Amino acid sequence: MNDASTGGPDLNRRGFVKAGSVAAFFAAMGGVPLTAQEAEKAAAAQAAAEGKVLPPPKADPGYKEKPPGPPVKCAVIGLGSQGRDILATLAKLPNAPVVAMCDHYKQAFRRAAEAAPQAKQVQDYREVLAHADVQAVIIATPTHQHREIALAAMQAGKHVYLEAPLAHTVEDAKAIAAAAKALPAKQVFQAGLQWRENPQHHHVLKFIRTGATGRLATSRGQSNRKQSWRRSSPNGDREKALNWRLYRQTSPGLAGEVGIHSLDLARWYHDKLPVAVHGLGGVMQWGDDRDVADTITVVAEFPGGYRHTFSATLANSFEGEHDVFAGSDAAVLIRDNKAWMFKETDAPLLGWEVYARKDDFLNDSGIALVANATKILAQGKKPAEAASQTEAPLQYALGRFVENINDGTRPVADWRAGLESTVLALRANEAVIQGGRIAIDPADFTV
Repeated sequence: MNDASTGGPDLNRRGFVKAGSVAAFFAAMGGVPLTAQEAEKAAAAQAAAEGKVLPPPKADPGYKEKPPGPPVKCAVIGLGSQGRDILATLAKLPNAPVVAMCDHYKQAFRRAAEAAPQAKQVQDYREVLAHADVQAVIIATPTHQHREIALAAMQAGKHVYLEAPLAHTVEDAKAIAAAAKALPAKQVFQAGLQWRENPQHHHVLKFIRTGATGRLATSRGQSNRKQSWRRSSPNGDREKALNWRLYRQTSPGLAGEVGIHSLDLARWYHDKLPVAVHGLGGVMQWGDDRDVADTITVVAEFPGGYRHTFSATLANSFEGEHDVFAGSDAAVLIRDNKAWMFKETDAPLLGWEVYARKDDFLNDSGIALVANATKILAQGKKPAEAASQTEAPLQYALGRFVENINDGTRPVADWRAGLESTVLALRANEAVIQGGRIAIDPADFTV
């Protein structure tokens, strides 16, 4: 997701959590927690039921708390809403000083400088790339501008964090992925698929992969936010540039700008590439000159008949954003950094349920999960305080970017993940425009 200023609340997945009443509602439905420790117990119980002996569990690389590495000097290119969020997030990291910021619109520096007052202000990205002090660049420009800047940054030898989707066309996405694939081993390219770098989603993945939900039957995601996506400016040319999301020539639509995260999660958890995507949509609320739908439904079709549905609207905010994975034994619901499992009455007892941490929310007893819950509880904090202690997904993603640079390790959200989910999101957008089904050529996923 890129420059998210829309004239209303920013359309991003980080500001959604409503801890109290939402937690009480899911607890009342019988939700149980999904923590890393319980994931291991679930795997062990499942294996025991099948007469198997599991090897010692492997730690998720890079997800254990460790001292920060050496400083990595960063530059941010694109200073819209998302760019400013990135600057504010980098300021929270102990080893990611921002030495340069870039935007072709001079007035953008006025607000951006609050988060990085010492950073050099540059209007031409090529000057940033020529800056010897810049080791890593974070690209948060409009999606249709990604290709030129990303290719130049990699060619200049910089580490690159590129917001998702990689590009607004499959051709451009493949060009970026091909360049990233050819990089030297220690030059990092990371796609902005924030869930893949978030420990919480790795915890939930263990439950899916160990069969705690039974056989996955279906999944769905949604993003409901009432906002126009339109921004105003007294300058006509500037206003047109600001509203690139509203026009098909430059925008990947709701499927690309928002849906990519839910579609990526489904593709990652299901561990298969989709074969087709269906789409429907239209302008249901905002009667202006836009030709990008403000309300959509897409269905990604995977081998074996499994389907993931994603819906989004800019007309209504009811139920906000979440993802659900439903299997024969249980369903898992994910909202930002929290997740709950809802078991079927006929589901087998896995053995880990007795270890589930139960908390009181309002007048109900239930379970809430936050990232790093074990660490938070060990610090003596109450579950009600946990929501305020969780790191935003962007902070996890950028923190991992810096760690990967220092460690010479490969991101989970690498060029391949970026390409595959970008292709799915872009084909979904095409299906919405056509109002039908599009088969996905397997060659689209390769470079």
